[in-house]
Amino acid sequence: MALRITAQCINCDMCLPECPNEAIYEGAKVYEIDAARCTECVGFYDHPTCKAVCPIDCIELHPEHVETQDQLMKKFEGLNLFQK
Repeated sequence: MALRITAQCINCDMCLPECPNEAIYEGAKVYEIDAARCTECVGFYDHPTCKAVCPIDCIELHPEHVETQDQLMKKFEGLNLFQK
């Protein structure tokens, strides 16, 4: 399942450099997560690093982008072909 950033985001910039898939970007009002690039850090870390550094806990699972661990790993592999 991809993640999303809620409207409670304070644009603190903590999550932006943490995303290994470069899925986080500046939106119109708050940071946003590109669901096509978000693997919840599967393939890189045991837990999503953006959630770990968010000081107000405004990053949650995106209910419109439900994915299994296997699907997230396949997405990771597709995004990181250069590493093979």
